[in-house]
Amino acid sequence: MKLLRFQSWLAGIWAGVIIAVGAVAAPTLFATLERQVAGQGAGRIFGVEARLSLAFAVILFVIERRRVRDLLEGGAKISVVSPNLLLTLSALFLTIFGEFALHPMIEAAKAAKAGQATLLSFGALHGVSAALYWLKAVLVAILAWRLTGQR
Repeated sequence: MKLLRFQSWLAGIWAGVIIAVGAVAAPTLFATLERQVAGQGAGRIFGVEARLSLAFAVILFVIERRRVRDLLEGGAKISVVSPNLLLTLSALFLTIFGEFALHPMIEAAKAAKAGQATLLSFGALHGVSAALYWLKAVLVAILAWRLTGQR
């Protein structure tokens, strides 16, 4: 029971971090600083958030695997791949994809000289990145909500 409470608490903190960065920190930078400086600051903040998300996801993955294993050993008839595990892995995938695939593409598109072709424009890549970021926020919020309802 204490492990489930810790798991719920951790998922809630993770959701809070994602929402605080995306809805408070980044918009505030762009509202108060020159666009280029705000972009650099936001890039750093999102980089820190990605590393925190990696840590949260790994810890929650380990806890969920242990929780499911304990339930199975107790005779429960459940799947080894729980919905909570799928939510955690999905958020982990979105974090890795955003930070290590999309972010370098965004940087390349931003650095491209006028007239130099890139697969997708900076704006399109930024839009995809933002959509996936908010999808991750929704998945982690659902995870936190699900965990608080379990006993």
